[in-house]
Amino acid sequence: MPPRISVVIPTYNRAELLRRTLDSLTDQTLPPDDYEVVVADDGSHDHTTTVVQAFQNRLHLHYHHQPDQGRRVAHARNAGARLATAPILAFLDSGTLAGPDFTRAHTRAHTDTGHPVLNLGYTHGYRPWDPTPGLAEAIATHTPTKVHRRFKDDPGFRDIRHQPLSEVDFQPDRLAFPWLYAWGLNLSLRKTDFDTAGGFDERFLGWGTEDIELGYRLHRHGLATHFDHAAWAVEPPHDRDTGEMLASAKRTMRQFLDQTHEPDVELLWAALERDDPLIAEAEHRTLTRWTEHARTLDVRAEIEHHTADATGPVCVLGCGDEIPDTLPEGSVLIDFDAELLEKANGGHARHHAIGLQIPLPDKSVERVVVTSRLNGMWHSWGDVITAEARRVGREVPRTPPNLLLNIM
Repeated sequence: MPPRISVVIPTYNRAELLRRTLDSLTDQTLPPDDYEVVVADDGSHDHTTTVVQAFQNRLHLHYHHQPDQGRRVAHARNAGARLATAPILAFLDSGTLAGPDFTRAHTRAHTDTGHPVLNLGYTHGYRPWDPTPGLAEAIATHTPTKVHRRFKDDPGFRDIRHQPLSEVDFQPDRLAFPWLYAWGLNLSLRKTDFDTAGGFDERFLGWGTEDIELGYRLHRHGLATHFDHAAWAVEPPHDRDTGEMLASAKRTMRQFLDQTHEPDVELLWAALERDDPLIAEAEHRTLTRWTEHARTLDVRAEIEHHTADATGPVCVLGCGDEIPDTLPEGSVLIDFDAELLEKANGGHARHHAIGLQIPLPDKSVERVVVTSRLNGMWHSWGDVITAEARRVGREVPRTPPNLLLNIM
């Protein structure tokens, strides 16, 4: 009989942290024959292979090693998934300690529901910027179960995602961005769903974003997102360059935006640039309300006024669906309302976006017209939109209507 679940663990030069992770997987309430472990090595040069060999008789264990060509965790996870033989894939980071019900809970999440889900396991102690005091010392001498029992009531032991998810009773799909919480250190899904989505995008190099990008695609494919307290794990504090982590996350988030230019991703990118990705949720609510309010806002006269003397292509932010026939050839239309953008007349290039990051090169159009359809986003993002307009266009006429309308 094949195993019921495969646990895929990417690793790189973390032999002793990996040892702890593998040891935690030997103490599962799910019978040993019901799960397997795949270590996906991203080119380690330490004694990782020796650690793996030490567990060959204690776990149903597979090992994949790929050349060290930089941080390729997406590539490693995909390679591990290809070696997996179970119908369910669980991803666990090297160093993260699985609770005793880890494999059982993740398996149950995909057998007790009648529809595909992305199951996100609760990860105690994952607080890179605010490590739990005393946790590292406790983990050195106690099992994950004892550590969990000791710290479970300590707010500093909570998963860093706890607060925003508690506000929606730990039901991520009540949020606009459930995929923002899809972190590869502890999650699971059916292998068929993973394969259908194409796995992790191997174009992502460096730390961050490859997991939430997969979550985004799975969400778009219709997978529900669950947050599972029973599938808990513990993340031990260890040395991290948190400054480089944040810088890398911003680089890879920009890559995500360039590959998937949609308002949701644009908002999350802009929020991360402000070092506060969680504000994206509230900003999305603002955008949703404003989109409905502005549905009938006709900006044709504004566009005509600002483009009447244009001799070259222009970019219109907030174009709506009524476009003047006089708009110069080669112009670009941008709007956050996908329905109106699709209806917009004329054969101009168009992008579904807000304008926080305009998908055009520097100085690529004669001017950028910012219409009053951007009023509702101006209070939070007017400075960002203005900077982008000046980057892309040689002229940036201002829109006459009051840009600080308070309609919320």
